[in-house]
Amino acid sequence: MNESALDGVFHALSDPTRRAMLAQLAAGERNIGELAAPFAMSFAAASKHVKVLEGAGLVQRRVEGRSHICRIEPAPLAAADAWLRFYERFWNSRLDVLEGLLRNPP
Repeated sequence: MNESALDGVFHALSDPTRRAMLAQLAAGERNIGELAAPFAMSFAAASKHVKVLEGAGLVQRRVEGRSHICRIEPAPLAAADAWLRFYERFWNSRLDVLEGLLRNPP
């Protein structure tokens, strides 16, 4: 995943409403009305959030009649996770050094 796409993923995930929408979609497809319901927001407001998620590649939307059905696209999340794992290894090694120093002071 290129840096621009990764930036889009992290931007989309920066909003708690969009993170909650993704959590709903992890359980299965939802229409925009269902995604909006826990937030008491309008279809238009929910649709704007979905558009950001779509732009980041995290959600795919299809239209069935008047319903807009959304489903999660996990690949961009996997790419973001891989990016974060690099830093997890970095911090784990740093914390291991700190733990060693605390257990055996110089």
